[in-house]
Amino acid sequence: MPPTEEHPVHPASKPDTRTLATVAHTAFFLLLGASLVRFLLRHPGEPRTPWILALSITLALLYVLGPALGAAPTTRRLLWLGLVVTTWMVLVVLAPSFAWCAVPLFFTALRTLPPRAAIVLVALLTGFVVIAQLQLAKSFDPNLLLAPPAVAALATAVFVHMERQAQAQRTLIDDLIRTRRELAATERREGTLAERQRLSMEIHDTLAQNLSSQQMLLQAADRTWDTDPATARAHVRTATGIAAHGLAEARRLVHDLAPRELADGAGLAEALRSLDAGPDIEVRFHLEGTPTPLPDRVQSALLRIAQGALANVREHSGARTAALTLSFLGDQVVLDIADDGHGFTEPRTGASTGTGTGTGTRSGTRSADRGHGLPAMRARVRQLGGTLTIESTPGEGTVLSAAIPLEPAP
Repeated sequence: MPPTEEHPVHPASKPDTRTLATVAHTAFFLLLGASLVRFLLRHPGEPRTPWILALSITLALLYVLGPALGAAPTTRRLLWLGLVVTTWMVLVVLAPSFAWCAVPLFFTALRTLPPRAAIVLVALLTGFVVIAQLQLAKSFDPNLLLAPPAVAALATAVFVHMERQAQAQRTLIDDLIRTRRELAATERREGTLAERQRLSMEIHDTLAQNLSSQQMLLQAADRTWDTDPATARAHVRTATGIAAHGLAEARRLVHDLAPRELADGAGLAEALRSLDAGPDIEVRFHLEGTPTPLPDRVQSALLRIAQGALANVREHSGARTAALTLSFLGDQVVLDIADDGHGFTEPRTGASTGTGTGTGTRSGTRSADRGHGLPAMRARVRQLGGTLTIESTPGEGTVLSAAIPLEPAP
């Protein structure tokens, strides 16, 4: 079946479709030119020559407009196909040698119309070809009666078979992509549950146990404070030591939860400079302004936003390059992520509260399909009192900007 909005052409099949369309268009213009030259050579000075020239030019111009209307069976596309077929039929009535231009029209009909309607139109075109060839023949030739239907049947069968194979391939690819996404989501859930279990065990074995010991020691000190002050003070000192140990354990847990790229004292700029978006995308990093020390939670949030944005660039934008710009503006720090992909078709800019939707479609794919990346970015920025904005122009890429205010230096 022809590609429509309900059955879009998968990106994997677009090169083959474009090649087939190019061959069909080239064949049409070659056959049209050859038929016109044949007519002018064999019928010089005939009164119908101006009509033949005018109809040939009109048919060529109409055919040139076809690719601009797309392949979906819209009203304009169907009207265009009707004009092309009508012009060709009038041309064949006046000059039967133009009949072989019908072969590329078979392909156009099969791409534009539903299968049954396309087969009816192909049969009609084939009938015109047979009648035209019989008019050109000086005597009856069975080949002229049987060859055109055989060619039309073969072309139709090959096209239908190729479309069915392409549809099966598209379905298989979609199933694989959906399965991969489901597997990734399952792995993320399992990883989250495993991390929660690990943290709960860590907290139980360290912080909870320390707090329980402190409670028991302080309760014992309270009971013996009046009767045995020395013992009570010993309990308090022991509880203080346990509290210090618990504080160290809490700091260790917080350090383990920090992004790996920021471990061992690495700064945000170095961490951003080390990011990449895959082998097919060049990532560039720019630093503007005078760097100032940033709170750990600000560094972690900006790093996670950059990672999420680059993941979206890799999966959805079709970009070749991406640029990360970290700007220190005194009272705020701004991270811009720009790509040269195909952008959103209906972009919106986030509000000043950092709750911008950034919705719309990206080459026909709704941003709702993009998962939890943008909502997570908004949540991180909102927690820090910042703003998240998204600007996009179709064909010119997308710019995501996260601005986080900084406390003034003492």
